[in-house]
Amino acid sequence: MPRARAPLDAVFAWIEAHVAALEAEDAPLSEAVGRVLAEDAISAIDAPEVDRAAADGLAVRAGETAGAGPYNPLRFWSAPPGQDLPPGAGMLLNAGDALPTGADAIAPLEMIEPSPPNGYEITEGVAHGNLILFRASQIARDARVLAKGRLLQPHDVGALAAAAVDLVGVVRRPRVRCLLVGAVRGSRDIDGPLLSALVARDGGELDLRRLGRDQAELVSALAEGGADLAVIAGGSGAGSNDFSAAALAEAGALAIHGVALKPGETAGCGLTVAGAPTFLLPGTPAGCLWAYELLVGRAIRLLGGRNPSLPFPARQMTLTRKIVSAIGMTEIVPLRRISRDLVEPLPSFAEAGLGAADGFVILSEGSEGVPEGGAVTTHITAFRLSRDN
Repeated sequence: MPRARAPLDAVFAWIEAHVAALEAEDAPLSEAVGRVLAEDAISAIDAPEVDRAAADGLAVRAGETAGAGPYNPLRFWSAPPGQDLPPGAGMLLNAGDALPTGADAIAPLEMIEPSPPNGYEITEGVAHGNLILFRASQIARDARVLAKGRLLQPHDVGALAAAAVDLVGVVRRPRVRCLLVGAVRGSRDIDGPLLSALVARDGGELDLRRLGRDQAELVSALAEGGADLAVIAGGSGAGSNDFSAAALAEAGALAIHGVALKPGETAGCGLTVAGAPTFLLPGTPAGCLWAYELLVGRAIRLLGGRNPSLPFPARQMTLTRKIVSAIGMTEIVPLRRISRDLVEPLPSFAEAGLGAADGFVILSEGSEGVPEGGAVTTHITAFRLSRDN
């Protein structure tokens, strides 16, 4: 009798019940990209710390430039740098230089002319604050630079550095133990490189191990501490040498075995004795990929404090051919992009290959398919370069 398959929503509910964001730790900025802020990042300084020139030009008192024009240039004598600005004087500054006390505006270079022996003429008046970055105008000390929950990007690191933030409180990276059950002799290892890339994308630290087809060895690897989440790839089916589910049951508890997901029907999940969420993935590359994307990736992103949703942009596109789907299974259908708004379904991931598609659509368990010309939510995995992007 065929084993009952759990609906995808039931697996999602199990993940929500057993997976939560990990604890926070301090990380230097050099290790912050791709991490999630566990707390607000607070500025350690005023930025800028003093009033500064925003452009090359002459620092002046704005009120003293009133009435200046091409036919009425006003002369300012040149004050040396490093002192206060006396009345009637100007001080030549470079962009970024500290503003001298007394100055409240910058006359840009195109508005001034040298006036020998020791001065400058201004041909246009300037307003208070012209071309000046006032102290704390970008951010004030103790102000929030970035909010808790932000997934840090390279430009965020620049903002933090500008605010003199050296360490940030971030969610710890999930430690993921990936156990590859012995591949068929002579076959190429696809799951190992695939899972390594996926775990890295989702912010995990990978402990990848290749094991023989030995249930006791697998149970021992699952019993080891130090992992926040475990993955067993291969051996999840009903064959005589498929024992991943039995090993998880022996090493802890098997909660679900068999998911209404195509590809990925033999996926499952449970807990080790230490409480680490553990997932069974099919050994076939397509099944391994999609069981990871919908189940394991979701859990790793939750552990790391990230948005658990699929990490792909999505848009409505139109089918050039119909898709037929069986009720009772969530089905992942690969799509090839034909033009800006048109996609065609591919036969299957197994036949088309993992890299042939530009995106995919998820058909729910209650769907019988989509007719030709129907709109589908396309999750975009790749865009081929063309003029109509």
